[in-house]
Amino acid sequence: MKCALTTVELRLAEPLRISRSTTTARHAVRLSVGHQGLHGHGEAVTSVYYGLDTGALHQWLQRSSRALARFPDPETALAALPEIATDAPPAVTAAVESALLDLVGKRAGKPAHRLLGAAAAPTAATARTIGITTPSRAAALAGRLADQGFTVLKVKAGSADPEDDIARVRAVRAAAPGVRLLLDPNGGWSRSAAPRLLGRFAELGVEAVEQPVAPGDPEGLARLAARSPLPVVADEDAVSFEDARRLAGRVHGINVKLAKCGGPGAALRIAALIAGSGTDLMLGCLTASSLGIAPAVHLADRARWTDLDGHLLLAHDPWTGIGGDDGTVRASARPGLGVHPSPAPAPAEVRP
Repeated sequence: MKCALTTVELRLAEPLRISRSTTTARHAVRLSVGHQGLHGHGEAVTSVYYGLDTGALHQWLQRSSRALARFPDPETALAALPEIATDAPPAVTAAVESALLDLVGKRAGKPAHRLLGAAAAPTAATARTIGITTPSRAAALAGRLADQGFTVLKVKAGSADPEDDIARVRAVRAAAPGVRLLLDPNGGWSRSAAPRLLGRFAELGVEAVEQPVAPGDPEGLARLAARSPLPVVADEDAVSFEDARRLAGRVHGINVKLAKCGGPGAALRIAALIAGSGTDLMLGCLTASSLGIAPAVHLADRARWTDLDGHLLLAHDPWTGIGGDDGTVRASARPGLGVHPSPAPAPAEVRP
């Protein structure tokens, strides 16, 4: 098998501010794996939070590419994935597995969700993120999104003054009274203020809150969830399988991102672990192209909450095939991941 890496810049349509940072762009490194005239693709994106810059992603993916070259076919490589991405960051393992799934699916004539155990192509109402901004801008965006068909909105929180967050949620609720509301402070609340704030947002009709307090104390998060008037979903405190095991049955949800857990296979193992425990699955993502989001869409039938809007935040998505503009993401029935390059001009390649 032959591998190639391509890097492009993914620029957001507008800056996305959360409690700890503001994002305007990421680099996406695409791994392409070729065998007997067919190609599979996977994507990893840079992340300051996870300590992954373009150079690091290239180094890890080049190492994985050398390992892939030793296998006779993608099916054998997929079965031996732990040998290929040894000690690699989860985002790299996820990109390698996604590329192999794409190629194996194309060779078998099957969509990725069939390879992952789902009979029908999953569809799901995805949340659409509204960053930390003024109440008036949040309201205007919420109204437009509701008109487009979005039924779930996720509002970022964690402002220095919690009253700003409350005003933003009130404005969104007034502008889009029929939508389901999720809230994500990205760990921005103090442990002393969190119980009171959970109560106030419950009164505003928020459905669930992700990672209300800073990560690093999962026991404290579990205690907070036990007395919360609305569901608490672990995100930054639930990265690995062992993190999920520690919190299963003790929080109301776990946000599984393929880039932090290690790919579709790892996500399925976490889903099986928490099934029946009282902890539900949320599928989340980083800002990425449709290529990067597609593997999670093929798992969307397992999730109570779907937050797969990273491609919808881009000024230009170089890939297409999973929808989402109307509030619903759809796994394609085409072989593999079912995505293909966008007809619009692609972003210029970036040298690592």
